[in-house]
Amino acid sequence: MDPLAFLSQAEPTTLDALYRQYLADPGSVDKSWQLFFKGFDLALAQYGESTGGLGSNPMTQKEFRVLNLVHGYRTRGHLFTQTNPVRARRTYAPTLDLEHFDLSEADLDTVFEAGTEVGLGATTLRHIVHHLEETYCHSIGIEFMYIRDLDRLAWIRERIELANRPSIAARDQRQILKKLAQATLFEEFLQKKFVGQKRFSLEGGESLIAALDAIIEEGTLHGVQEVVIGMAHRGRLSTLAHILGKPYAQIFCEFEGKAYEDLDFDGDVKYHLGYSREQQADSGEKIHITLAPNPSHLEAVGPVVEGLARARIDALPAGPNAVLPILIHGDAAISGQGVVYEVAQMAGLEGYHVGGTVHVVVNNQVGFTTNYLDGRSSTYCTDVGKVTQSLIFHVNADDAEAVIQVMRIALHYRQTWHRDVFIDLLGYRKYGHNEGDEPKFTQPKLYDAIAAHPNPFEIYAQKLLASGAIASEELESLKAGIVGAMEAGFEQARSQDCVVVEDFLAELWQAYQPATAATLHDAPATGVARERLMDLAQKMNTLPAGKKYFRKVAKLMQDRLEMLKSDQLDWAMGELLAYATLLDEGHPVRISGQDVERGTFSHRHAVVKTEDTEEEIIPLNDLRPGQARFQIYNSLLSEYAVCSFDYGYAFARPEGLTIWEAQFGDFNNGAQILFDQFLSAAEDKWRTMNGLTLLLPHGYEGMGSEHSSGRMERFLQLGSGDNFFVCNVTEPANYFHLLRRQVKRSFRKPLVVFTPKKLLRYPRAVSSLDQMAQGHFAPVLDDPRMAAPGARSAVRTLVWCTGKIYYELLERIEQMEREGATLKDLALIRLEQIHPLPAREIESTLAAYSGEVRCLWVQEEPANMGAWSFLLQHFRWASLTPIARPMGASPDTGSPAIYAIRQKAIIDAVFVQHAAGVMHTA
Repeated sequence: MDPLAFLSQAEPTTLDALYRQYLADPGSVDKSWQLFFKGFDLALAQYGESTGGLGSNPMTQKEFRVLNLVHGYRTRGHLFTQTNPVRARRTYAPTLDLEHFDLSEADLDTVFEAGTEVGLGATTLRHIVHHLEETYCHSIGIEFMYIRDLDRLAWIRERIELANRPSIAARDQRQILKKLAQATLFEEFLQKKFVGQKRFSLEGGESLIAALDAIIEEGTLHGVQEVVIGMAHRGRLSTLAHILGKPYAQIFCEFEGKAYEDLDFDGDVKYHLGYSREQQADSGEKIHITLAPNPSHLEAVGPVVEGLARARIDALPAGPNAVLPILIHGDAAISGQGVVYEVAQMAGLEGYHVGGTVHVVVNNQVGFTTNYLDGRSSTYCTDVGKVTQSLIFHVNADDAEAVIQVMRIALHYRQTWHRDVFIDLLGYRKYGHNEGDEPKFTQPKLYDAIAAHPNPFEIYAQKLLASGAIASEELESLKAGIVGAMEAGFEQARSQDCVVVEDFLAELWQAYQPATAATLHDAPATGVARERLMDLAQKMNTLPAGKKYFRKVAKLMQDRLEMLKSDQLDWAMGELLAYATLLDEGHPVRISGQDVERGTFSHRHAVVKTEDTEEEIIPLNDLRPGQARFQIYNSLLSEYAVCSFDYGYAFARPEGLTIWEAQFGDFNNGAQILFDQFLSAAEDKWRTMNGLTLLLPHGYEGMGSEHSSGRMERFLQLGSGDNFFVCNVTEPANYFHLLRRQVKRSFRKPLVVFTPKKLLRYPRAVSSLDQMAQGHFAPVLDDPRMAAPGARSAVRTLVWCTGKIYYELLERIEQMEREGATLKDLALIRLEQIHPLPAREIESTLAAYSGEVRCLWVQEEPANMGAWSFLLQHFRWASLTPIARPMGASPDTGSPAIYAIRQKAIIDAVFVQHAAGVMHTA
């Protein structure tokens, strides 16, 4: 808070005591007080007043009223700014008029020492008020007094007081004019050449282009090597053209509506596409700029960009200052979409911080057709920034130089303090939501004002012409050059045969190729030498000596070492060994999600804490010198933003394994927008690969409707045959190979794994080191009971299933055989990979069973959930008879007793169905 904020509330006796302390020993009081009292003594001496007392002096009281006035401007000046270009601001009370501070016009020509507080020295109240008005109440409004860090407060005040604001040189003025001209003439060109087409124009917010240009240029002077931008559709085309340098011809070709060069490619509308290019700034420094693709779902791209930026930060030795994330919001979206709050809360967390994000709001003052008064309860659309004590600017988008000043301060603030900053760019929207809408249906008065209002380019051009900064001939030459470049691009676009869409991260993905029909179903060798497995397993389960560990943790690690001796490795050992081998081979691993360090079910314990000091021990980072880094973070209680962040992280680390784990698989639906718009469709829409792995704990165990199902059916419905992998694995070794396969292929696809709960400690769900040392991931597992020669020829019923129900069926078979039944004519086949259906392995498995066989599909989930509807459409090799829970709206019951009855009914039905066809008793 402001060091002098308490002045207006101080008692005269307290002030007098502090003053007497200063007289006795000036060094015993704060420097601000030293300067104030020194100047105050000089002022009193000038007026012939005694300096022996302070609290009762009338002049003293007025000095503090002036200080209170300064504080008022700093805290509330933003409410009385000239930041709205097209309509009057709302009124607020009380105002900043002198009478509200017990001052009057009679005091205006009195000299006050309080002027030192705003850098003016002793000066008249008139001068102080003018200075405060210029600083806090003109084109820029500033919110910062809620920040509790005194050093940050002092830094901000120093840079926003007028004398210290960055000035705009003549060379900079020409660059601003150029960017405004490009933005304005581009929209006018599109309006003439492509009449009636949607483009979500930037008109009314053209200063965004000048703002982005300025912050990127300034960034190159302060260590920024890469800029990662996320934005919705409004203004994207201009940003692509004038910030990222996407050729006009390429953009115009997309407007022509031509086919893609690959007719099987779905593509996306032009204002959703991403782009990435390295450029040379005017400073001479190279800068790489990336604009991420996005769907129409506003703010969905925000956490994706944050994850992408974090991945680049982790990859570059220079750290956060080398990578600048910029998120561009709409005013309705930033205040209406909950994911914005989730992203804000991530900003300071170890696993998700990116060294500060610059948030720019293109404030249209309307959302689709909703007025801002109906769109939020908060005063400002940027009020979410106050949650994290972020610096917030409100700036009139018509005042181009004020916009540039703000962007430069924002860049310096971010680079210095590594904190978020919000810029509320107040403009307007010239047309409706798109160029075909009629905005006067809902905002007639506003759009009357907009129709009569000059655009920012016209305003700035007239300012420079009036000041003599440019000549009219120079202005016309600038406009002609820009329009000429567009005309040339337009002619080139007309001659192109097709639209070409590039991967927006092509440079990072040069070593990877999109999957083909052949490589999609390949089975890369993922085994690791037994000796190496043994060595890594011992290292990852040996804790540093001389530290105090919780006894259960110490026993856990000892039990794992005993597993190596018995060669019976459980689920956690299989998982952690997969990570260890990848790290040893140079592949970084990142895992995040709720409670992932220990694991929701206390199975992982990848992070161990000492009992007395809570020091964190991560054995997977101590395997050998030079290994890749293992990162694992317990996340905030979010699915949407955190999963999206990790998806973005996977974009920029194709060589690594990036995992998001749901606390329970059911909770993944909090991130459904990410799954629908990015995970399942990004390659088809934007020609970009991503290898994010989702771990979704799944399995019916009587834990209720929200702790049973990872909603497998939803992912399978999104499946297109080649867009991602869906697996439900039953053995630690197969899980080991699956995780390694995700990194060892020549392409990347998302992987959705329905992970177990019961099997984490199930005695039969174990594997040997040899199973991990040899082979590869098996999409289909045949019944090991049928391994003997000729055993398969006797089988008449094949039970196909996935997940832990396999073991429950096996337990029933063994129980029935103990009771005298013979069930050698029934085999259990596990689908470890469900999507894409492993055709080759299914065919070879079926071929191994000679004669007629009856096929059952058994699942725990209700018949309208799980894999059944997917298999009904795609399992073409044999007729499947389903056995499942009855269709229902809820995945499962909340009653353990009813759960047990229903689960038993499924198991019973398998053997009833089998007996109806063939049944032999001893």
